[in-house]
Amino acid sequence: MSPARPCTGLRAAVAASMGLSEGPAGSARSGRLLRPPSPAPAAPGARLFRLPGSGAVRAANPERAGWTEALRAAVAELRAGAVVAVPTDTLYGLACSASCSEALGVVYRVKGRSETKPLAVCLGRVADVYRYCRVRVPEGLLNDLLPGPVTLVMERSEELNKDLNPFTPLVGIRIPDHAFMQDLAQVFGGPLALTSANLSSQTSSLNVEEFQDLWPRLSLVIDGGPIGDDQSPECRLGSTVVDLSVPGVFGIIRPGCALESTSAILQKYGLLPLRESCL
Repeated sequence: MSPARPCTGLRAAVAASMGLSEGPAGSARSGRLLRPPSPAPAAPGARLFRLPGSGAVRAANPERAGWTEALRAAVAELRAGAVVAVPTDTLYGLACSASCSEALGVVYRVKGRSETKPLAVCLGRVADVYRYCRVRVPEGLLNDLLPGPVTLVMERSEELNKDLNPFTPLVGIRIPDHAFMQDLAQVFGGPLALTSANLSSQTSSLNVEEFQDLWPRLSLVIDGGPIGDDQSPECRLGSTVVDLSVPGVFGIIRPGCALESTSAILQKYGLLPLRESCL
């Protein structure tokens, strides 16, 4: 089992190694958000990093420099044990290193989330799923569902930090269909813990302004622009969560935004639906 990586005291060293300044005490450290060219008012001490173009599509030159700068900043903060707000293919999320136990605790405190509720794990490639899970479905099924707006729940492997969801042998895996998130997970080089960017039990966020109250408690906010139609309730459903921990069957834990297409793919591979989830 991989031990939880120590993260206290690493932020300054990692930031320096990436060419990033620490900033004055009481400002960048309390809410290190890289400021966008945006008329939206910023929370005190907060800065925001706006992705060039659409964050869902990988930036091309001459915008690539801004994309790379945002990526470097986010990776530095994550490796230092910080919590970063990120866009995904469904909602805005809060991400941290899944190997940093201290950062996991911060995520729960920022959201006011019960520690009996699990965090998902975000990966950069389908091949990474086999390292962190015991996969009991065909490879083709994974490739048909991922990347995509789904969370696949499987039996976890011993590679994951024991402090991540210690109350369950299962873990939910996300590979968002979002270019920046895939780049982030791949460059970071390890599993990211991921949950929605909102206070627990409150409305999920489709743009960065909707969770602005959380900014001072985060280290970085990546603004990828609006995600979907903020007037549409369907756009706030989040990913479809599917239990694949039992061979041959699947259970829908949360219908989410992609239930119909996901169910069709699962049944295409011969999996039978369960009336109740195994989770």
